[in-house]
Amino acid sequence: MLLLLQMRGSSQVIQLPKTNLSLFLSVAYKSPSSSLLASEIKTEIDRITRIINDHPFPDEPLQPTLLRHIPPVSLSTSFAESVLGRLFATHSNGLKALEFFKYFIHNSQLSPSVDAFEKTLHILTRMRYFDKAWELMIEMRHTHPSLLSLKSMSIMLAKIAKFQSYEDTLEAFKRMETEVFVGRNFCIDEFNVLLQAFCSQREMKEARSVFRKMHSRFSPNTKTMNILLLGFKESGNVTAMELFYHEMVRRGFKPNSMTYNIRIDAYCKKGCLGDGLRLLEEMEQVHCLPTFETFTTLIHGAGVDRNTPKARQLFDEIRKKNLQHDIGAYNAMISSLIRSKDINSAIELMDGMERKQIEHYGVTFHTMLLGMMKLSGIEGVCELYYKMIERNFIPKTRTVVMLMKFFCENQHLDLGLNLWDYLVHKGIVLVVMHWIFW
Repeated sequence: MLLLLQMRGSSQVIQLPKTNLSLFLSVAYKSPSSSLLASEIKTEIDRITRIINDHPFPDEPLQPTLLRHIPPVSLSTSFAESVLGRLFATHSNGLKALEFFKYFIHNSQLSPSVDAFEKTLHILTRMRYFDKAWELMIEMRHTHPSLLSLKSMSIMLAKIAKFQSYEDTLEAFKRMETEVFVGRNFCIDEFNVLLQAFCSQREMKEARSVFRKMHSRFSPNTKTMNILLLGFKESGNVTAMELFYHEMVRRGFKPNSMTYNIRIDAYCKKGCLGDGLRLLEEMEQVHCLPTFETFTTLIHGAGVDRNTPKARQLFDEIRKKNLQHDIGAYNAMISSLIRSKDINSAIELMDGMERKQIEHYGVTFHTMLLGMMKLSGIEGVCELYYKMIERNFIPKTRTVVMLMKFFCENQHLDLGLNLWDYLVHKGIVLVVMHWIFW
């Protein structure tokens, strides 16, 4: 049973299991800290996620189970977002996520948030439930039109471009205009979303075809050109990217910082750090201010080039430019250090993140664990693994697979099973193949 609680001086509504009410009261009156309360809420989210994932839907209806465990009075938008976020992260069945979203709509007095709707759409389209996704979007047009945005359009079109044909994607774009965003005047923003759908899948032949076919109806802007430039970069064809860039300039478009960042990233990934640094100088000469992303990209490039001194110089340059170090810069620097086999400096930098209260993300742990496997062996990996577990961190699937393989290859099946149990307890749907253990 959940209770609806509201903190004094705040409009935020939270849920807490009734069985833990005494714990909440003791914490609330004995300490100003909300860490234990946050832990209780997180535990409840994990519990509901497990209930949904373990339910035999569609063989049995899910709604009665949700009603039994989540009384309507306890529903809030933040709770719905958290559960859907967990369902998304655990690769849950899309139809179950849709049932939970519908349960919220039909039983809560609050309107669903844009975030909750988009997460549901993500889960459905990722599992190719396109008919259900279309039905949901059309339903929202009638009941909650404010939830429909360019991002929701992008989620749908990107997955259709990935799993279906070129013609299907163009037809979906038309359907967006006639059935979902009815009455909306489609202009360059919507056209950019269509181009992005193809470019995100590196389908540059199709993207250029759409551009040539439809650009006369819309007025391309710098963002349009950057989307196409990014597509060429992601396809790994630096020559095609540069040819398109010069074509863009001839059309009269002035490059911005994003344009330069895309080109710098392309050269850095090819191991051409010198060309990336040349573009940095060019940016400054034309008074196009480098951004945080510019320096993060160059730090990665210095790592690829095994040039640790240059990476450190660029890392320090961020502060000199009155920019603030964040997780991206630290991850880039850690990766650079590990590429240079300087694991001790990487550990020191990771500890520095903690002192500055910069939270570790999936990329941080994955990069460090990979470095530990190559440079420190099982002892270093175990130390970092236990630190990750102590913080209740949930690793991404690729990190789980990497860890389980490493544990098993090093005759530590117990650690592999420990990780498995940890993920199950967190409500994670395990997609790791069983042969990892054999």
